[in-house]
Amino acid sequence: MPELPDVAIYVESLARHVVGRRLLRTRVKSPFVLRSVTPPLSACDGRTVRGIERLGKRIVIAFEGDLFLVVHLMISGRLRWRAPGAAIPATIGLAAFDFESGTLLFTEASKKKRASLHVIAGKDALAQHDRGGLEPLVCTSSEFAERLRLENHTLKRALTDPTQFSGIGNAYSDEILHRARLSPVTHTRKLTTTPSSACSKRPGRR
Repeated sequence: MPELPDVAIYVESLARHVVGRRLLRTRVKSPFVLRSVTPPLSACDGRTVRGIERLGKRIVIAFEGDLFLVVHLMISGRLRWRAPGAAIPATIGLAAFDFESGTLLFTEASKKKRASLHVIAGKDALAQHDRGGLEPLVCTSSEFAERLRLENHTLKRALTDPTQFSGIGNAYSDEILHRARLSPVTHTRKLTTTPSSACSKRPGRR
């Protein structure tokens, strides 16, 4: 599943391609990917993208007029930038977002189809998709340690709980625990030292 560093890279790449660009139209191949009803997906057509941001493991595309597309890739979802008017892949294609400069394809290589797309009107409604987890790249080590000990769970569960930490999933929790030389089944309130560099470095694969 794409997690914090992966989603951050998606955000940076998408910003280069679509910020300041007008969405011409959206094509949906799999109706199950759209999980919201009001406003309709067509409400974004003809609007200019004002920004791209990360919300936990979700990608938020902000349009003029306070409209937002919230993309959750889940385990197998991916975004691919292609030439204008590119066809939606027959087997794995979910949707396509057509811009003058290119087409953003939304795909999912899984039969379970867990990836999702929400159309949100207004920042208050967008905030409802925020699980409230602490941002590990901007917090202090003290804030990280305090949140980690907030409830007595195993380290693995605490790190992957989106209400405790934002954007961390199975893969990067394993990276964190390996770097810290801690067992995933250790309970958080049994920790005797404060993580000194948990928030000072961006997690990454070695």
